[in-house]
Amino acid sequence: MKLENLRIGIIGLGYVGLPLAVEFGKQYQTIGFDINSSRVKELKEGKDATLECTPEELRSAELLNYTDSLEEIRDCNFYVVTVPTPITEENTPDLSPLKKASLALSKIISKGDVVVFESTVYPGATEEVCIPIIEKHSKLKYNEDFFAGYSPERINPGDKVNRLTTIRKITSGSTSEIADFVDLVYGTIIPAGTHKASSIAVAEAAKVIENTQRDLNIAIINEFAKIFNKLNIDTEEVLRAAGTKWNFLHFKPGLVGGHCISVDPYYLTHKAQEVGYRPEVILAGRRINDGMGEYVATQLVKKLASKKIHIDEANVLIMGFTFKGDCPDVRNTKIIDIVRELKDYNMNVDVYDSWADKREVLEEYGIDLIDELHEGKYDAIVLAVDHSETKKMGVDAIRSLGKKGHILYDVKHVLNLGDADIRL
Repeated sequence: MKLENLRIGIIGLGYVGLPLAVEFGKQYQTIGFDINSSRVKELKEGKDATLECTPEELRSAELLNYTDSLEEIRDCNFYVVTVPTPITEENTPDLSPLKKASLALSKIISKGDVVVFESTVYPGATEEVCIPIIEKHSKLKYNEDFFAGYSPERINPGDKVNRLTTIRKITSGSTSEIADFVDLVYGTIIPAGTHKASSIAVAEAAKVIENTQRDLNIAIINEFAKIFNKLNIDTEEVLRAAGTKWNFLHFKPGLVGGHCISVDPYYLTHKAQEVGYRPEVILAGRRINDGMGEYVATQLVKKLASKKIHIDEANVLIMGFTFKGDCPDVRNTKIIDIVRELKDYNMNVDVYDSWADKREVLEEYGIDLIDELHEGKYDAIVLAVDHSETKKMGVDAIRSLGKKGHILYDVKHVLNLGDADIRL
């Protein structure tokens, strides 16, 4: 296959798939496919609800079209799968979206085609799970009739600096020739360059340890925060002091949600246990980070009690619901843990977040976001997400929302030291 003959099909048009489709669509005939008809309609109108691509960027991809019809991507010869890979309630990999995408591919794939997977998986999943589905239902033989690659996504939702084209891309292929070709294809749209892994499994493993390492680094900082809170020492001050050493890693305490850091480690630990190894450090880090929502709620309740504020039916405002600041993504947000824990204490909890999609939050979490902030209403205010607009409000405007003697909990260190009554 030659570059000039490429016809690219992107399967999944979310935070990962859309930026990829846009970049490919600047150079190659590209069709973005998504089963969500409303998403396709929105993109055809030049709008992106994820805010990953501006209207100008969408218009720049002159060779890109969108569809919700699988039949319309049949003529493609280079497919890229970017569907979600979440976890179940039991913290095990949920490969159902990936399996469905593989089954769909099996209905349209032709001889000579290449399929590249970008979805996060455990080492071996591409060739152990996806490829057999394609083989079985297409009647085509792997590495004879069709070929595969793996190029892990490195999208950071809401990040306008580290983007698809500015982050070096890992590539791999099912044969040495295909690995070279996949690397060549990605190299044409990634100015930052590529790194060709020796195998698909190596590329898969690299992806899961990137976020697992970050998860563990945050976990140790969260544990530090718990210790320093008991010692009445401000965590940020400690981190700032320790950060003067050249090799100290700069992480902050907080809730770890989203589609990657809080999910990927479970893919690795699943595979590890499957082959007979029981991970200890990784799972310990996950336990710490998964418990931070409950910890924040407990700290708030203790502070309210110390101020003789009646906990039953207390009014609490949670400012922020997305999993990170200045980003509309609410997938796997851990703010919900704070909300549910406080409601278990029979508190009245209002949640405000102008970045989040109100309908999505209601459908996914059963939370009806409030539209307006009211002064003098709350016994406690929790700054849960560091949106720029919250920072711009300043401490006086934020405190005006509380009753006299209220508690202000700055989870994300939005305010200056001393401005809040309690900080993580």
